[in-house]
This record gives sequence, structure tokens and C-alpha cells, in this order.
Amino acid sequence: MGLDVNKQDAESVSTLEVIEGEVRDGEKVRRKGVYLLPNLFTTAALFSGYYAILASMSGYFEKASVAIFIAMVLDGLDGRVARLTNTQSDFGAQYDSLSDLIAFGIAPSVLIYSWSLQSLGKVGWMASFIFAACTALRLARFNVQVEMVDKKYFVGLASPSAAAMITSYVWFSYDMGLTSNTMAALAAILTVFISSLMVCNFRYLSFKEIDFRGRVPFAAILFIMILFSVIFIDPPKVLFLMFFIYALSGPFLFLKTRLFKNKATTDIL
Repeated sequence: MGLDVNKQDAESVSTLEVIEGEVRDGEKVRRKGVYLLPNLFTTAALFSGYYAILASMSGYFEKASVAIFIAMVLDGLDGRVARLTNTQSDFGAQYDSLSDLIAFGIAPSVLIYSWSLQSLGKVGWMASFIFAACTALRLARFNVQVEMVDKKYFVGLASPSAAAMITSYVWFSYDMGLTSNTMAALAAILTVFISSLMVCNFRYLSFKEIDFRGRVPFAAILFIMILFSVIFIDPPKVLFLMFFIYALSGPFLFLKTRLFKNKATTDIL
């Protein structure tokens, strides 16, 4: 009995070393602690998502929408900070996925349910659950395919973009004074549609090839300034339009590729 316990303990320690260890001179050495800087950004994104949930449940839909967009900005920064400071880790990648599930899966689904879908009863909570479930599936698929797919594209709509689409829709409708009951059916359709885009095989530009450390033309800086100015003129409308166009770019790219392929086949024949 004692030998079995010791054997189990040894196996547990061995497993822990494989997870947390690194190889030095052919031997695994345990590392203690995690990198602070990138995980601070991830924690801040997680907090923003959690705050958005509480704000949605309390009826502060505009504050919840802003919190989710703040989480988007923080989520975009944590990975880049980790790469710039050479502090990437498996722990950070898993922690980031869990944070994304809260900030871009649970928070938007609670937001749109609290604002509108709850008036539809069971249909409403099912639509909001589908969004949360598809976000989890999207993140899981991304984690297992990250080394196998072209980094220039996402396979399926990325969860932050899907969350931005749902969030900007609520923010836009709330800002326009549209009542939640009259928009409930459209909200349910949009939620299920965006959910399906996350788990489909449509390709979306990832914009990961942009080099933030390299030189860019002066016109690029001017374009960014104009873009920020336009967004701040009317954030709900501009963000909704931007992410709506991006959400449709996947099906459009798919149809465009199919048409060119069919045309090429016809020309050959």
C-alpha cells in the first residue's frame, strides 16, 4: 500500500515537472512562478469581462458594452507584450483562453440576454447559450489548430470579433433608443448567426502580419488617426458598421474563391 502511494506521488511530481519544467542539459528543471507582465493584461481583460456581466445584470448596458471593448483592447495587448518581452508560456496561453471565454463568450451572451433576449423566454436563453457554447468551441478549436493553420487567416470568426458584433449591436440599439422587446427577434437571429460564423470554416483575415516594430509609410499613420477620429465621433454606430462588415467578409471571401474556382474550371473545359 505504501509503495503504491509513493509511486502515485512520484508520478504526480513527474507530471508536474513536465507541465511546469524546462529542459537544461538534457534534464527537466522545474520553474517556479509565472510571467507577471502579460498575465496582468490578461487579468485586466478578465476583470473587464466580469464587470460587464455585473453591469448587464444591473441594467447598465452602455457600461457593459464599453467594458467588453476594453477587454478586447487588453486581449490584443497581452499576446503582443508577451512576444515583445519574450515571456510567452503555455500557462499564459491557457489563461488567455479562459479569460477570452469569460470576456467574449459569457459577458456578451449575458449582455444581449439581459437587454433583449429574456423577453423571448426559452428561445432567448437558448440563443444566448448557443453563443457562449460556440465561443468555447471556437477557442478549443483554435488552441488545437494554432500550429497547423495559416497565420494570415482565422478559421471561423474570432471570438473577440464575434463579441464585438453582439456588443456593438446592443450598444447601437440602446444608443438609438430602440426598445429591447421590438428588437428581440432580430437579436436572437443575429446571435445565432454570429455564433454559427465562429464554428464554420470561413476564413477571416487575422491582421497578424502587421509589424508594429517596423517602419510604415506616413500615410498609414494618417489613416490610423482618421480612423480613431471617426470612431470617437459616434462609437456605437461606427463600431457596429465596422464589425458587421468584417463578419460578412468571411462568407464573401468564400463565395469569391468559389466563383473564381468555378470560372477557372469552366475556362479549362
